[in-house]
Amino acid sequence: MNPRNWTIRVRLTLLYGGLVILTGVALLVVVYLLLDRIIDQQSIDVRSLYSPTSGQTTEQFETAVKPQMTAATEHLRADFRERTLNPLLSNGAQALGALAVGGLGVGWVVSGRVLRPISQITSTARRVADRSLHERIGLTGPKDELRELADTFDDMLSRLDSAFDGQRRFVANASHELKTPLVINRTLIEVAMGRPDSPPEVARLGETLLEVNARHERMIDGLLTLARSQHAVVDLVPFDLANVVSRVVDGIRPEADRVGVTLTLRAGATPVQGDPVLLERVAQNLLQNAVRYNTADGWVRTATTCENGRVLLTVENTGPDIADYEVPALFEPFRRLTDRVGSAHGTGLGLSIVRSVARMHGGDTTAAPREGGGLVVVVTLPAHGDRIG
Repeated sequence: MNPRNWTIRVRLTLLYGGLVILTGVALLVVVYLLLDRIIDQQSIDVRSLYSPTSGQTTEQFETAVKPQMTAATEHLRADFRERTLNPLLSNGAQALGALAVGGLGVGWVVSGRVLRPISQITSTARRVADRSLHERIGLTGPKDELRELADTFDDMLSRLDSAFDGQRRFVANASHELKTPLVINRTLIEVAMGRPDSPPEVARLGETLLEVNARHERMIDGLLTLARSQHAVVDLVPFDLANVVSRVVDGIRPEADRVGVTLTLRAGATPVQGDPVLLERVAQNLLQNAVRYNTADGWVRTATTCENGRVLLTVENTGPDIADYEVPALFEPFRRLTDRVGSAHGTGLGLSIVRSVARMHGGDTTAAPREGGGLVVVVTLPAHGDRIG
């Protein structure tokens, strides 16, 4: 196992266990050296092992037995050292082994308790990244470094939440304000075109202005949807995505037949939970793009499947060749490929809305060029636990 892949908890456990082992080894060495020194300093009296012979003076006795007494003393000291220090080493090694196991266990528990606030911060950050900025960590406990980190993170989330809310309100308000004059413009143009004495030039100009006005209305509707998709889904409704996609396909089929595009659907049971209106807009944007940005006698294939707890909405179409490096730009607002057929009629918000709505529902959107021209877009959503219908 690569040490670089170890978690902080494993590293802290090994560090704590290593410190416990090093401390135990150091203590064992110190005790061993102290005992060895004490044994060397101890005096051993072996006089009682020897007795003088008859007629032998004290000086003669000590001179005769002194070498034997010295040898006996060293032998006893060595035997005492062996009997004392060897068991110390063997028993100390066993104690170190038990201490290492206990140290690792205690280190694992202690590190888990120490890192628990960090785990809470991480899980909250992950939920915030997947859903919305409204959730806070709210860490309780002593005012230590981890509490300070959590409070700082909460403050940052509050500022981000306020900034994004302000941005969404601005977009929504601006879109609503812009929609009113467009409705008035459309009414005035239709009234002017409806006059019986209107010359043909006015009728042609009115048709052009109505088309431009309709495009602006679609763009504003897209901005409203994009602003709405930045919010978390409040009312989660369980439904079958296949039914929604089927209705969208039926609604777009006349347009596909008019431009000579073959539209097919392979619908499988795909239970999801979310906002049906927004997810219907996802299918509508994908299918409209697939039909409009196509080639003569082209086709669009749509499929709804459920794999490994994930619902997949796949839209594949024929069309002009698209380079790999151009795909990421398709998901940016007001960005579209200028060489695509009919690109002038789009608003550049379709795929931005698709990705934003998918992520709001805990999913994502990917796109890749199709071999031979065209695009393959896959929307991935979490499958709902209970089957619908």
